[in-house]
Amino acid sequence: MRSPQFTLTSVTPTPRASLLLAFADGEHFDVDLVDVIKTFRVFAPLKSQSVFNTARLGEFADTVIWADDDNLELAADNLRAMAVEQTGGISHEFIYRWMHENDLNLDTAAEALGMSRRMLAYYRSGAKPVPRTVALACLGWEALRKWPASRQLPLAA
Repeated sequence: MRSPQFTLTSVTPTPRASLLLAFADGEHFDVDLVDVIKTFRVFAPLKSQSVFNTARLGEFADTVIWADDDNLELAADNLRAMAVEQTGGISHEFIYRWMHENDLNLDTAAEALGMSRRMLAYYRSGAKPVPRTVALACLGWEALRKWPASRQLPLAA
């Protein structure tokens, strides 16, 4: 079963190297791809407006593809994460990165944050938006782990 939050219903390229995206869950985003095009050599052909304008939905509506070139393809979940982060939100990929960088699985991460495993799974999968308070809790937990033990305050049980 495909997740509606990662299933595209339309893609429209703009002259400023961004895409107007509509998702099956009803959300719409304008995602700026200038940095992606500058950073990754594989996307250099997208510097040409005529190539960029060939943007279309991939075969299963879970990617955007350009010029019928498999090398010029971006996944819908990555595009949505970029769009969310560009608007100041916290994407599901933040949770993935935090868990990976701290070698946490779903159980240990949920325990560290004091939340249910199910709720954290919703955030990690993108099924629910990540609240800023959860992101701050992740960062706080990480900062506490890196502090010397002599400087840490005792936490109530």
